[in-house]
Amino acid sequence: MKILFYADTVFGFGGVQRVLAVIAKALSDDNDVTILSTDTDENLSMYGYDQSRISFDYIAYNGKKNVEYFICKTISYLYKRVLPKNKFTARLYSYSFFRPSYKKQLVSKINGGCYDTVVGVHAFLSLHLASIRNRLNVNNVTAWMHNSYNALFDKENPYLPGLKSFFAVEMRRLEGIVVLSKSDERLFRDNLGLESVTIYNPLTLTPSGRASVEYKKFLAIGRFSPKHKGFDLLIKAFAKFADTNNDWTLEIVGEGDEEIIYRQLIAEHRLEQRVKICPFTNDIQRHYAGASVYVLSSRWEGQPLVLVEAMAHGLPIVSSDLPVAMELLEGHHCGTFFKCGDIDDMAMALNRMASSAEWGEMSHNALSTSSLFMVDSILKQWIGALKSQ
Repeated sequence: MKILFYADTVFGFGGVQRVLAVIAKALSDDNDVTILSTDTDENLSMYGYDQSRISFDYIAYNGKKNVEYFICKTISYLYKRVLPKNKFTARLYSYSFFRPSYKKQLVSKINGGCYDTVVGVHAFLSLHLASIRNRLNVNNVTAWMHNSYNALFDKENPYLPGLKSFFAVEMRRLEGIVVLSKSDERLFRDNLGLESVTIYNPLTLTPSGRASVEYKKFLAIGRFSPKHKGFDLLIKAFAKFADTNNDWTLEIVGEGDEEIIYRQLIAEHRLEQRVKICPFTNDIQRHYAGASVYVLSSRWEGQPLVLVEAMAHGLPIVSSDLPVAMELLEGHHCGTFFKCGDIDDMAMALNRMASSAEWGEMSHNALSTSSLFMVDSILKQWIGALKSQ
């Protein structure tokens, strides 16, 4: 099978980048795999691509503000602010969703490769493929959602504002949609009328070392993007926890625009000796193995890879009660939940875990649970999805 993944950022740090690399490399053992990327800053040593059979191709987006740009922007404004939302206006908007010149280039790239199946990585790029589906000479085009339904449509400042109807109409043109949780599968069906299949993301790294309660350290990892990972909430919750606990520390690993906000919060609560911020690293296992408990403070998630990675190092979990987190963890007795966005409830959850006499049992259960996400099992589901149409 000749497979193309159409993606944006490929060579940067991030969960989507890691899981794409793992799935693409696993598929390339028995298939011809190419990644078509808008990320022209090539670094094949990232994620071991230089040791793989994967081919790469690149496509550049023209950002110039020419006549084509202003026509597309005008239609976009009319669709989002003025026109009724129906099949006709959705189809009209599809012609301007991204530039016709870029569409022509994308069609040429895909048809020139003679692929059997194309996978759009992320909602935006999947919509690109949907808008040109009738011009593609491929058997299967599949959308791979990496954000939750809530993040796409319902949260504050959603990723696809005003585009729910457009998304529902356009995605029907594709042969398949892969989502990351059963809860999203239900929401896609009930709210959009779209059938999808749930394929969990696999464990994307080889564990190295084992967590220990003796370290008395909470760990959180993620990109410092606005509000997403909830690290602002975590620092405030840890400050409340630290009022009655003098032993445990917090380590946050990541990079991004909100770092200055986090450092200000740390200083405001006088936690400089208790909270540490570390940059991303290729040796992320060192951070997992050097911690005692993993904290998922996110306001929303598709499927947090960090949960599986943390459990693979024996870390019990403190998590916000996101549907996907509860889906992955409930029934396995490897952690505790708090109400999403509730700082006081998070502080109490930190305290419960720090004082728990069941750390050893939860650590063992976390390791066992992580085995459900091994690459071989997930790969079989992907092959089935790509061959089913």
